[in-house]
Amino acid sequence: MIEEAYPGASRARPTPAEEATTETFLDGFQQILADAAVTGRRLTRPEIESRRLLGARAAEAGHGWRALVRAHLTAGRAGRPAGADPDSVLAVVEQAVDAFADGYERAQRHVVRREEAARREFIDDLLHGRGDPGQLASRCERFGLRLSRTHSVAVAGGPEGYDESDPVPRQVADELFARFENRRILFTTKDGRMVCIAPGDQDDVLTWFGKLVHARVVGSQVAVGRPRPGTVGIGHSYEEALNALDVAQRMGFDDPLLRAADLLVFPVLARDRPALMDLVRHTLGPLEQARGGAQPLLDTLTAYFDSGCVATVAARELSLSVRALTYRLARIHALTGSDPTDPGDRYTLQTAVVGARLLAWPGRPL
Repeated sequence: MIEEAYPGASRARPTPAEEATTETFLDGFQQILADAAVTGRRLTRPEIESRRLLGARAAEAGHGWRALVRAHLTAGRAGRPAGADPDSVLAVVEQAVDAFADGYERAQRHVVRREEAARREFIDDLLHGRGDPGQLASRCERFGLRLSRTHSVAVAGGPEGYDESDPVPRQVADELFARFENRRILFTTKDGRMVCIAPGDQDDVLTWFGKLVHARVVGSQVAVGRPRPGTVGIGHSYEEALNALDVAQRMGFDDPLLRAADLLVFPVLARDRPALMDLVRHTLGPLEQARGGAQPLLDTLTAYFDSGCVATVAARELSLSVRALTYRLARIHALTGSDPTDPGDRYTLQTAVVGARLLAWPGRPL
């Protein structure tokens, strides 16, 4: 409120009916003009403060700046004291409007900061599922979301962290809202990442968001959570997007646009962490006995499975001869007792390799 920016502003506060007219905010201006213009003096501190206070009230009441300036100029011309020097009249009007503008701008900044704080608090509560669902629902409409629809959340991660004051998020937001100005979407930054919330049936918004981010941030990835209903669903979609980014980093996926729906197998594997650790330890643990440790042989398995178990393609990926690759596969068989080329053993080995990447093994002990 204005009282927070201007202590004592509640004195002689205009009524709501009075606030409807610009003349309300010229209170005392004619008297100041009549006195100061005749003597040629500058406005006193109390007079300047009175103009600032009225400017602040005008901003809070929602009056347009152009109409307020026009009202001051009109009052200055109509109330010009007889015999007063025109330069003195202009000087008084200039000082009064300058002080009025100072109060007006300061109040506007205060309102903007207050609204932005409320918006960020709302988005934080929404993404993390905090607060009363009923209150969240009532606040959603204010910020452009309709909870009768499902929503998806896209999260953009990159090598650098951002907040909303940085140039890149501002550019992304400007282009996003310029293209989809009639859509009910939200854009923000959270923990250094850019976040976009859109109706679940408007995938084109989130796809375009991903393209905008990828075009401006080298090495960026955008993950999209599944469409979910209600305020709690938005939080779940956000968590899915975050988890998808984490999985992509652990698994070495470099796709610019990731969809949580395509990566559901990884949360399933990671959900029972003790069992996954036991699988990796039992199946791949013997690789640590190899000369050079487990990592080279684990990389061999990864390339082999990623190639569709085609030895020539995997050897090319690893810059090895097919003979060297075959030797490594045989060494893995000898150490683990599981043959990567055997369909019966392949599923267990491939699941264990995925688990090792999720657990960051062998770099991180089990």
